[in-house]
Amino acid sequence: MITGSSSSSGCSSATATNDHCSESLAVTSSSSAASSVSSSFCSGVTQEGSLKCDQANSRATATSLFNSLANHQTIKYTKNTSIIAGVLEEMALVSHHAGTGSIVAGPASIYAGPGAKESRHNATTLNGKSVTAKLLQNSYHNGHLSQPSVAHSSQAILTAVQPFYRPPTMEQHDTQPDRPIGYGAFGVVWSVTDPRSGKRVALKKMPNVFQNLASCKRVFREIRMLSSFRHDNVLCMIDVIQPQNPHFFQELYVLTELMQSDLHKIIVSPQPLTTDHVKIFVYQILRGLKYLHSANILHRDIKPGNLLVNSNCILKICDFGLARMWDPHEQSAMTHEVVTQYYRSPELLMGARTYTGAVDVWSVGCIFAELLGRRILFQAHGPVEQLNMIVDLLGTPTEEEMKTACDGARKHILSSPFRQPNPQKIIQLTQGNDDAADLLTRLVTFDPEKRVTVDAALSHRYLDEGRMRFHSCMCSCCYTTPSNVRIFSQILDPVHEHPFDPRWEKELSHMSMFDLRDRMYRFVTERSPPFGVALTINPNSASYKTFTSSSVAQPSEFPPSPNAWDQ
Repeated sequence: MITGSSSSSGCSSATATNDHCSESLAVTSSSSAASSVSSSFCSGVTQEGSLKCDQANSRATATSLFNSLANHQTIKYTKNTSIIAGVLEEMALVSHHAGTGSIVAGPASIYAGPGAKESRHNATTLNGKSVTAKLLQNSYHNGHLSQPSVAHSSQAILTAVQPFYRPPTMEQHDTQPDRPIGYGAFGVVWSVTDPRSGKRVALKKMPNVFQNLASCKRVFREIRMLSSFRHDNVLCMIDVIQPQNPHFFQELYVLTELMQSDLHKIIVSPQPLTTDHVKIFVYQILRGLKYLHSANILHRDIKPGNLLVNSNCILKICDFGLARMWDPHEQSAMTHEVVTQYYRSPELLMGARTYTGAVDVWSVGCIFAELLGRRILFQAHGPVEQLNMIVDLLGTPTEEEMKTACDGARKHILSSPFRQPNPQKIIQLTQGNDDAADLLTRLVTFDPEKRVTVDAALSHRYLDEGRMRFHSCMCSCCYTTPSNVRIFSQILDPVHEHPFDPRWEKELSHMSMFDLRDRMYRFVTERSPPFGVALTINPNSASYKTFTSSSVAQPSEFPPSPNAWDQ
């Protein structure tokens, strides 16, 4: 089940469980397997040269290995496939069959009948072998996927612009029906099949793009960002449907990768997350965030619902409806009405008009704590109570630490009883793990100038094993040769190749509606479609009427605004 979160300020984006899965995604883990990860993960791994992984001290080995990588040495090693495969198998995220009944997916219901079949897919290839995750999959064709048919193609929402185009015949062409999977303030997301590749993708419908100037700027900013992304841990745009008539250009349709769920659904599921899950998730969040910040982009709404995940534990940051380009060398005023309240940094809660990427780092700290404790770290009814909960944990800030706060917020803190920090809660959350406690403390530091940077957090020793596992078999920057040798990239945490010029944001602020409409139309139509085949919305599709009438969330479903301290 996929629904837009009521607290979401943006679309819950491209998440999808299989058609008959239950709302929660559970995590299968074996206590014996989980406990053996840190001691035997690197067993059987040898580096070209003198470094060898030792079962008794895998952390030291992993640290040494990545210190070598940091010095730009080319590292090669051969892997013990059975160990890595076994670990990934145990860490796999699986969906549970909800039985016969309807599953709400956004504004529609999907029938999950008894023909559902448990299958093994989304394989990760290691040394020529497949490491697979158990997922429930409903084929709608007697328990198996069939070859695509002309009848199915004619019923799909997406179709090729070329009238005589015939999609290639592929064994894994997905013939599931198109359906809505999420909605939010700025768009509606459907799960559809790309006729060019036969793969399921997410189709985001952005209606009423030109209803006001602010909406127009936001959409243009978002599609420019999405089209530039090429990263394992950031959702990327596959294509954008080109409008056929510039005079009726009112909506945008964007295709992105389709993911199976999001981190919120995993956190609220009943089965436990291991320490290894936490490390690999936090590492990927920070890795994606480094890429965004290197592009001069602030996300400004990092939360579990905007972190998409697949069964193989791959994580991607999504939903750039509140993102903004910024100049890290210049302090310019920006709105503080960003970030879902529970993950909002103290400087935003206190009305700061100038802020940095530290607001995203704070959100990561809140998510880290939520992964550890399986509950929201600061869950308050309003912004003032939210700030009070933060002060209860971190202690009363000094005036220097509140220098960006507005007068009303500063007076509120100074007039409240003085509070000492509560390190015991941090120790409790991290279960006495010194490394975890140290990283969490650095991430949720009150003063944004003293808060840990993304780069420093990525190099923290707590994440060494998560980094090792991710680059051993999950990333696209490293690769395994036919002779079972893993070649590590010299750049493990890549940055954006072409950072956005902050002057573009200033230029955008001076554009009129007519300028924006013209530029957006040219930006969309001048793109070359994948495979050289442009797509269009199929008016003959069985889902066409439902698709065109699907709308965004109502204003009452938007997140609460920050407290107006100075009113």
